[in-house]
Parts: sequence; C-alpha cells; structure tokens
Amino acid sequence: QLQASGGGLVQAGGSLRLSCAASVRTLSNYDMGWFRQAPGKEREFVAHISWSGGTRYYRDSGKGRFSIARENAKKTVYLEMNSLNPEDTAVYLCAASRTGLIGRLRGEIRSYDYWGQETLVTVSS
Repeated sequence: QLQASGGGLVQAGGSLRLSCAASVRTLSNYDMGWFRQAPGKEREFVAHISWSGGTRYYRDSGKGRFSIARENAKKTVYLEMNSLNPEDTAVYLCAASRTGLIGRLRGEIRSYDYWGQETLVTVSS
C-alpha cells in the first residue's frame, strides 16, 4: 500500500514536498515513480527513482524544478517541487515497480505494478 501526502494550496513560484509512505517489507525491492493527473487530462509521468536512489529521471517540464528522493529505511519516497506554476495543478500519486526500469519504461504507466492514493496540489496564479 502506498500513501501520498503533502499536497495543498500554494501560490505560483512556491514550493511543496510530497511524501509517499509505503507499507512494504523492503522498499529497496522497488523502483518508484511519481505521476500526476490534472482535471480532464490523462495521467502523466513526473519523476522516477531507481531502487537504490542511484538514478533519477524527470519529465522535461520538471527538470531543474522537481527533485525525487527516497529513504529506504523509512520506506518513504519524496518529491520536492519548486517554482510551481498553475500548470502543475493536479492530483499526484506515487507508484512502485517490482522490476528495475530503464529508458522510456521509467516514464510509462504500464511499467508500475502498485499505485497509491492521491494528494491534491493546487497552484494559484
């Protein structure tokens, strides 16, 4: 089970840190990802982190603004979001993959096996 938290209302230019708490025996068995879905739009990839935290991958619009991290001992994955703009408004959710992901697979919904509950991020202009 995955539970996202940390969402809220923030002004444009502001920051938020999302957390994803995993109820698993060993978080290091999973690659982790963050996705988001805006009203009326399809779910889209935001960020991926490998099981060890050694590699990170971001959607183009998030590069330089978003940072994904993990603490396996705490069974928690984070998404630090800076310089937020209204286009970042969406529900955000974390996902876990039982297999190590490379290349384009890191950004594909079908690559992930488990999905968590959402947290809403609203960025006002």
